[in-house]
Order: sequence, then C-alpha cells, then structure tokens
Amino acid sequence: MEKMKFELLHTDPSSRARAGLITTDNGVIETPIFMPVGTAASVKGIFHRDLEDVGAQIILANTYHLYLRPGTQVLEAAGGIHGFSTWQRPVLTDSGGFQVFSLAACRKLTEEGCRFSSHIDGSKHLFTPENVIDTQRSIGADIMMAFDECPPGDSDYRYAARSLDLTHRWLERCFNRYHSTAPKYGYHQSLFPIVQGCVYPELRVRSAEFVQQFNADGYAIGGLAVGEPTDKMYEMVEIVNDVLPTDRPRYLMGVGTPVNLLENIERGVDMFDCVMPTRNGRNGMLFTSEGIINIRNEKWKNDFSPIDPAGTAFVDTLYSKAYLRHLNISGEMMAAQIASLHNIGFYLWLVKEARRRILDGTFAEWKAEMVVKLARRL
Repeated sequence: MEKMKFELLHTDPSSRARAGLITTDNGVIETPIFMPVGTAASVKGIFHRDLEDVGAQIILANTYHLYLRPGTQVLEAAGGIHGFSTWQRPVLTDSGGFQVFSLAACRKLTEEGCRFSSHIDGSKHLFTPENVIDTQRSIGADIMMAFDECPPGDSDYRYAARSLDLTHRWLERCFNRYHSTAPKYGYHQSLFPIVQGCVYPELRVRSAEFVQQFNADGYAIGGLAVGEPTDKMYEMVEIVNDVLPTDRPRYLMGVGTPVNLLENIERGVDMFDCVMPTRNGRNGMLFTSEGIINIRNEKWKNDFSPIDPAGTAFVDTLYSKAYLRHLNISGEMMAAQIASLHNIGFYLWLVKEARRRILDGTFAEWKAEMVVKLARRL
C-alpha cells in the first residue's frame, strides 16, 4: 500500500489555476479533474466502458445510499466497491454529510451524530463520525470524506458558527477512527477533511486553518452551491484557497456548471463533482463547446449537424441534433443515455483542455473566451 501522492506540475502565472497528478493505489488522476457521480456505484445510464472511453479517471459514490442498499455486508463479500461494480479506477465517497442537508425534513442532529429515516422504507438509522468511517472502510473508496454538517447557503451567522463547531468536533472523531482502523482490501484509503463556514469569511478562514492540523492527503471545500449567490461561492473559494496548503489537492464538492468549473479552476480548485451532466442530460439539456442546448426545442427538428462541432474530441459517435430530439420526444431510453454520455464527455474534455492550457500558458485567454460561449443558450 502506498499513501496517496499529489504532484503539482504547474501553476498558471496569471491566476491560481493548477495542473497536477494524484497517484493512488488504483490509478493516477490528472488534475484538474471532474468526477462523474455514481451515487449507487453506477453513473446513471452509462456503462463503465463508455466512462473509460470518454476519459473518466475517478467516479464518486455515496456512503448514505450504499449503506442503505446494498449494505456493507454485500460490499464486503464482493471485496469492496471495485470488486462489486467492476470499476477498477479510483473511487471517492461522500460521507453522507450532504444528506444531513438534503434530508433535513427527516433527520435530527445531535452531538452524537445524525438520526434519519430511510427514504426507501422509513427505517431509522444513526450516522456518527465513527460509523461513517467504518462504512467507507467497508465500501473501499480510495478517497473518503469526513462526516460534516452542510448548512444551507442562506444560514445566518449564528447558525453557521454553531454548525462549524459541530463539524470540527466531528472531524476530530473521524480522524481518531481513521487512525485506529485499517483498509480492508489491500490498498490505501485517504481521508479528506471538509472546510465549511457558509458564506462568512471569518468562519471559512477558521475552518481552513483548523483542518490543516490533520495533515490530510487532500482537502475538500463543502457547503457551496447550496443556495448562496454564485459570486459568494467564488469569494469563499478564493478565501479558502488562500489558506489551504498548495501541495495537496483541493476538492470543491457538488459544483457545478461548465462556467463554474472554469471559474473555480482559475481560483485554484483541482477536483469537482456534480450530478448536473447526467441529471440535466436525462431532461434534454446538452452542454456544448458553443453553449447550452434544450434538445426538445422545435428548432432542432431538422438540424442534422452534430450535437457539438467539437464532439469528436470527447465522444466516438456523433449523433445529430435532429436524431437526439426525435429520441427525446419519443421517450426512448437511448435519448437519456446519449445525452448523459455526451455531457459527461464534454465535462471531462473541458477540464482536460483547461489542464492543457494551464501547462502551455494559454489558460487565461482561453478561459475568458470559453465562459462567454458556455453560458449562452443556443
């Protein structure tokens, strides 16, 4: 077992954009990187072979969902998530902390942890910092996340401060458990702390300073893209990255649109995940190098051009807009599959191109042109 390594190859001279390499026992990850979301050990509608074909180097799975179904006994019997799903490249697991936010209506927070009712059958469960680490050991993720509370983006200062204190106490318990347990499948598992603090600079700085005492393999920035204004997201990322060490990867959780990715790469973020490419794809929204397409619109009915003129850079098969619109309007399953794969391929192309531009010194000019195109509706 080798501890995860991060090599910073180059930083853009006109911004904080970085290109690096993360080395894990299950593979190397080129940063900046986007991680497709495979909540239940599956990226919806996409075969593993297709994920590999479009350049996926790591996927994200969710501790809460895998704990409920299939459960840790099944995962352990299969040899962990790699053996269970046959995905042999790195995996990152969220801790369930986001569900503390998203399932607010059916959970109760205490010092001990979070009690919640299963969204599947209503059964009662308790997540604690300790058993969340145990569950992620059983899942076998290469990168595990600490258990935290993700406060809403519009939280007042008093609530955000109390929440942060709880997250920090839980973080200490997470690392105590992490250091007193061992991986189950013969490869190293990293544990990332999560910087919280809502939209309050003082809290974000306090949290970014606090997490560094654990000398972690990498650090996550959480609690953004949860209802706060976009400019606040960017401000908080800049504040946090001023404090976090430069020799470890930085992971911005749950973000976001293609423009969000480029803006945060410029601010020094290395890793991203978001359900948007697949979720929006299933609903007919296509992200392209020229802008955003609603494929259900009548204007595409007789458009036999490829979905994206740059598509050959990230997908093998170039379906036309007219054909994909026909599939979508007809309710064909292939519509969701094609759109999801296209969007994932586009996101991965975007971060790969950003990396290339960082390395060759043209990132700033390219990014300025791209954010204008990526934001427009076609």
